[in-house]
Amino acid sequence: MSDDEIILSELNDDDLVQQMMDDLYDGLKEEIEDGVNILLERGWTPYDVLTKALVAGMTIVGHDFRDGILFVPEVLLAANAMKGGMAILKPLLAETGAPRVGKMVIGTVKGDIHDIGKNLVAMMMEGAGFEVVDLGINNPVENYIDAAKREDADIIGMSALLTTTMPYMKVVIDTMKEQGIREDYIVLVGGAPLNEEFGRAIGADAYCRDAAVAVETAKQFIARKHNQLSAG
Repeated sequence: MSDDEIILSELNDDDLVQQMMDDLYDGLKEEIEDGVNILLERGWTPYDVLTKALVAGMTIVGHDFRDGILFVPEVLLAANAMKGGMAILKPLLAETGAPRVGKMVIGTVKGDIHDIGKNLVAMMMEGAGFEVVDLGINNPVENYIDAAKREDADIIGMSALLTTTMPYMKVVIDTMKEQGIREDYIVLVGGAPLNEEFGRAIGADAYCRDAAVAVETAKQFIARKHNQLSAG
């Protein structure tokens, strides 16, 4: 062990949280798991560990990804480290009934088997404190609707990487309209061939250029939804 190696348990809370943000940025999963356990042992609530250390750290990762400072491989590593921390916190959060940011059902549309972008969005959303139900690839309309109802989701996220599968997003939204449930969900769409104009044309709530934008957009819509509920 080198002299300058940092011993997490010897750091005070503020320094430990700062160190965890750095470790998250560097994708160090074991260090994140250790940090989470140390904060819990010190009497931190699971929700505080999630928001003040992990979500705060992933927010920095998200901004640097958006600004082109970090790239997909680094973000995947950070997200994987985040997952390690989340695995410890999830059961505890469920027990304590911590406030939920929101719930998202996400999947790649029918005919499309690309999932790197979708996986990144799912990880970043979890990193922001959302609960995410990942439907995987090649999803017909009923997969989205059944899962959204079953999971009591706030958001439906659809991804497509092929120009040939993009139109299927409209099929899903049109089916929701036919069933009278379109207004029950926030619909976010994304994928390389899409743009804002397409998102508007098919009736989505928003088109998200990348995972960082998806998180910011989701937060805005959820905040609006909560405001409407409290006002209503």
